Order: sequence, then C-alpha cells, then structure tokens
Amino acid sequence: MAETKDEVAASSKKPIKRLVGRRRQPNPIEIANKTSDDDFVQEYVKPSSDGWPQWTHPRNDTVYTLSLSRPTAMRDDELEACFDLVDETSGEDYRNSSLGWHPAMKRREMRSPDLRYILVKDGDGKINGFTSLMPTFENHEPVVYCYEIHLKPELQGTGLGRRLMEYLMEVGENIASVDKVMLTCFVSNASGLKFYEKLGFDKDDYSPRERKLRGGKVVMPDYVILSRPTTSGGGVVKSRTRRPQS
Repeated sequence: MAETKDEVAASSKKPIKRLVGRRRQPNPIEIANKTSDDDFVQEYVKPSSDGWPQWTHPRNDTVYTLSLSRPTAMRDDELEACFDLVDETSGEDYRNSSLGWHPAMKRREMRSPDLRYILVKDGDGKINGFTSLMPTFENHEPVVYCYEIHLKPELQGTGLGRRLMEYLMEVGENIASVDKVMLTCFVSNASGLKFYEKLGFDKDDYSPRERKLRGGKVVMPDYVILSRPTTSGGGVVKSRTRRPQS
C-alpha cells in the first residue's frame, strides 16, 4: 500500500531528542570519604593479618589493638586523649614556632569529619598512639594528607610508627587518581625528618622557602612540606599550608 503525502511527511520528520543533563560522576576522593569505616579498612588500608587489628610490642610483648574511625564516631574522651598526645609530643614545637599553639583551633581541626584515625589502644582501652589522614585535594590535585602521627615514648622506635605510615601510604596507593601522600613537619623535629626520609618522603616543590628581609636578615621557615609520590602519581602538587603534624 502506498503511503499518503501526510504519512510520508510524518515519517520523514526526525525524532525530537530530549536533552538530559548528565549527572556529575563522583570522583575517587569523594567516594573514599563517603565510605564507611569498615569498608575503608577493607578497600583502602587493606591490612594483612600480621599487625592488624593486634600489634605486639617487640620488647615487652604487650599487645595493642589497632582500629580505624572517623572523629564523628569517636567519643569525646578519645578525641581529647589524641589531643593530649599531640600536646605531649609536639606542643613545645608549636609553642616555639611562629604558628604558636592554639588549643581550640587544633581541637576543631581534629574533628574534621573527613579525617580517619588509626588508633592504637592498650589492653585497658587507653589511646597510646594514633595517626590521622584525609583523602583531599591540594590545589585541585587529589592527595592523601597525613594530619598527625603521634606515639607515646614507650612506643617510639619499635617499628609501630613505620607500620602506621605504611597503612597510610597504602590508602594513597588504593585511591584511584591520587598523586601523592603529603604531610608537614617542624624543622626542629630532626628525628621526624629522618624518619620520613627513610620512608621515601622528600621536600615538596611548594614547601616554604627561606625569606630575605630588606635589612638582609634571612628568615628560615618553621616547617617543611614533605611528599611521597604514589606508584601511579609523581606529578607536582602545590600545597596549601597545613599546620605541622609533628
């Protein structure tokens, strides 16, 4: 049967396409920050059974428990114990620097909702050490930032600090697109600088540099920004100023 003129005209019209706005795909940093603590451990920390969730002191066989938690899931006394540990191990460095020691500001920073704490607790549940990290952006580049790492004196030099940093660096390796793991360290913390150097950290290109004043006086920075490229990274990351973590 032949088509009529109207049918031919109708069949020749192109269908109208509706323009539907594309939803912005969540980036890997956002996905990581929305992940539950349990899933974060499994997907990003990926600890082996050796040392997680229990770690044994190599010199006295004391057993400590490791766990990961957001600050929003921590009790006030746990956050305060972490704050006290920062003050105990780094408070003097803060007070002697141009940054100064500002307890209220530090407490607010330590409650940032996207932080993840890896806590080290003794048999009584008391916090003896911790590290805190955040998947974030530095000058629009995806990085994992180490905000803090602090241990009681009896846990220093035991290999636990290296173990915590290895967990933190593993997070950087397991979040797609992350270029670097970054941190800040006081220049006065000589042992800390050596520790990070052994782990492969180097001064970031955007670490603050010495300044020469008009009178000729040279002002040295109180802290350095250190970074370690991930396996897939290696690009230059311009850093915002963060308060030194040790």
